[in-house]
This record gives sequence, C-alpha cells and structure tokens, in this order.
Amino acid sequence: MKAAVLHELGQAPRFEEFVEPAANGTDEAIIRVRAASLKPVEKQMASGSHYASPRELPVICGIDGVGELEDGTRVFFAGARRPYGTMAERTVAPRAFCFPAPAGEDAIDDATLAALPNPGVSAWLTLAHRAKLQRGETVLILGATGITGQLAVQIAKILGASRVVAAGRNQAALDRLLQIGADAIIQLEQDADALKQSFTREAGGAGFDVVIDYLWGKPTETLLAALTRSQFAPVIKETRLVQVGESAGPTISLPAAVLRSTAITIMGTAGMPSRDALMDAMQQVLSRGAHGELRIETEKVPLADVEQAWQRQEPGRRIVLIP
Repeated sequence: MKAAVLHELGQAPRFEEFVEPAANGTDEAIIRVRAASLKPVEKQMASGSHYASPRELPVICGIDGVGELEDGTRVFFAGARRPYGTMAERTVAPRAFCFPAPAGEDAIDDATLAALPNPGVSAWLTLAHRAKLQRGETVLILGATGITGQLAVQIAKILGASRVVAAGRNQAALDRLLQIGADAIIQLEQDADALKQSFTREAGGAGFDVVIDYLWGKPTETLLAALTRSQFAPVIKETRLVQVGESAGPTISLPAAVLRSTAITIMGTAGMPSRDALMDAMQQVLSRGAHGELRIETEKVPLADVEQAWQRQEPGRRIVLIP
C-alpha cells in the first residue's frame, strides 16, 4: 500500500510503499483511510521536538483520520498502532478509538470530518473541562488566528462567555473572527509597550476570567506584565490561564511579582481526559459542526503530494490528505 513514510526526524515524509497492516485480535480494526488532516502536531512529532515523537523509524505519519471499517462503517478514528499512522491507504487502530461518523441530516463531508474533531475537541476540553468556563465569564484567546484558536473563539461563545477577546498576528484572520464570535481583537505585531497597553485596555477593571494560551513565549510574558498589579488592591476575581501550545516559544520568564500581586492560576491541559469527557466533547463538536455552529476551512490535497504539502504554511486553513 502507499503511505506517507517518515525515515528521518526533521525531514518530510515520503510517499512510498509500506507493508500492509494486520490486526492483533478483535480489539483492533483494519481501516481503509478516506481522509487525514495535516496538523502542526504531526510536524512537531516528525521533527523530533514533541514528547510523543517516534523513537524507532520508519513510521507512517498521522494521528487521526476518517475511514471505513471492514463492514463499511464510516468512522472518525485515532490511535493507530505504530509503525502505522493515518496518512496511508490503510491502517490499524483500536476499535475503542473508532467513532461512528454522523449520518443523515447530521452528515459531515470527509474533509471537514477529518479536520474538525482534533482541534475542536481540544478547544472544547480546554474551555469546558480544564478552564471550567462558566456562563457570563470573559475569555482571552492568545493565538486565536490558528485553526484551534479560531474554534476556541466559537466554542467560548457556545459555552456562554459574555465577552471573547481574540489575539493574533494575521490581521485578515482577526477580522474574520469578529464575524464568528470575537467581541474584540488584539494585534500581536506591535511593540511590547503597545501590546501591554492593549492587553490592559481589553482586560478592563474586571480582568479576564479565562486565558487560553496557544503561544507562550514573549506574548505571554507581555500579557502577564499587563496583569501584574503595581500596588496592593482587593482581589476581584481569579484568572485561570491554560497553557496549550508554544508556537511563540517553549519558555517564558516568570517574575515572582506576577503570582504575588494578582490572583492568577497557570495550568496545563493535563494530558488525556477520561473517555466520558472525550466522548461528550466529540459529540458536541460533531453536532455543532453538522449544524454550522462550528466552522473550519479545509483544502483537499492528494496523499501523493504529501512532501510538498508538508512544507506549506496555510494559516487559518487545514490541509486534508486524500489517499
């Protein structure tokens, strides 16, 4: 069969032949792949920079996708057993990680179904389960112009946020976010003092209840500087900052005054959630996507062109590979 095969960390996978998968018992399924999205996490894993990067090569790239089981059931699936991945004509995955695709009036096309669940479920779990967003709260999405950030803006509104502030670099994407849920935008491409003032202005007197941070690095340092008090003052509310990504840098400088002067809790996404939470998030995302409440832009590319697609940057749009 043909697949996107990674031979060396830091290189793009090659479209070539790979041995056919075989199931180990009845708990695994052979899946004919119909579509697999190309996400930043796959590039990070292939580069060797991700904690889940492969240790033995070669492997097939891809962590999730859309396909058909042996009986023809159409599914969204994840967890392919290495060395197999989802960017292939066929793969093998646990049946427990095969989710029946919506059908009938809730049906979603292959490209959207391949692209939506990963970032959508991630954003839903981050907001609903980790940040525990409550109706009426104010949210800042730091890195809102990426795919997951765009969905986080929409999901925050679905979950009842009274105000959502979107911060990012791509001005066109920021402008679009005003049309799909953002109440205000912050352009990150300004000097540190101006950016600090922008964060202070949008935080207002009440501050942010929730910050979802896909960036880390300098933008987060500037945000924390904006939230730091310069005098003793009563605590009005606690800010819950959830660290999700590091596209602006893997580390920050964190002055002690940030934590002593204001009520802020910094937490990570805390690994895999329970299966019940995962299933609930999946159902919510797919249902909202089917009814147009969650929007994601996709571009279909033949799997044979994976090497060229790997090098492309498509801000705000998800490439979906079609075997």
